[in-house]
Amino acid sequence: MQLFNQNETIVVIDFETTGLYPDNGDRVIEIGAVMLRDLEIVDQFQSLINPGYFVSGEIESITGITNAMLSGAPKAPEAMEKFVKFIGTYPLVAHNASFDQHFLETELGYFGKKRPLNFGCTLRIARRLYPDVLNYKLETLVRYKEIPVKSQFHRALADAEMAALLWVKIIEDLKSQFGFEHIPFDLMKRIGKMNREKAPTLLQKEAEELRTQQIDTTGNLFG
Repeated sequence: MQLFNQNETIVVIDFETTGLYPDNGDRVIEIGAVMLRDLEIVDQFQSLINPGYFVSGEIESITGITNAMLSGAPKAPEAMEKFVKFIGTYPLVAHNASFDQHFLETELGYFGKKRPLNFGCTLRIARRLYPDVLNYKLETLVRYKEIPVKSQFHRALADAEMAALLWVKIIEDLKSQFGFEHIPFDLMKRIGKMNREKAPTLLQKEAEELRTQQIDTTGNLFG
């Protein structure tokens, strides 16, 4: 198992889109991403994207992104080229990651760019870790964990930042509730697939097993 070293870099991403279904032609209209290292935000990326057609009034209302704003924005190839350089080969995290992963794979596919996509999902983990929350929308979880809200929701960079801070809170809660010292990224992904009722028992067992292991400064097992 590859351990997650807190000094390791991950990138938390969010997309605003013209709709819900990239297979039906919906496109990304804004990218937001923040880079986490040592559980601190150290860098960020944001870009509007001109999808090549007018977005609906509903999307304008939800996101605040207007057709006038998009008319002068870069086209997808230019924006995605810069975004790919930003994310590099780092592990990715998103809230409702299957949505963002599907759009990212589709957008990269338009330009013949492919890379292994290693995603963690704050929504799926939260469902196992916080069973009594009313719902698992990003805004609900941010307010539940008392994370300061600095910008409006449904803008990509603001949502990426909120998801990053939620990821940090989740790691802190895993440590305090179960006694984790080091958090494997693979485990962070697997938590979202655990049976909800069995998750606390499984996490306690994982924490006990990991306390007998060590990691070096690069996050690789040794000894």
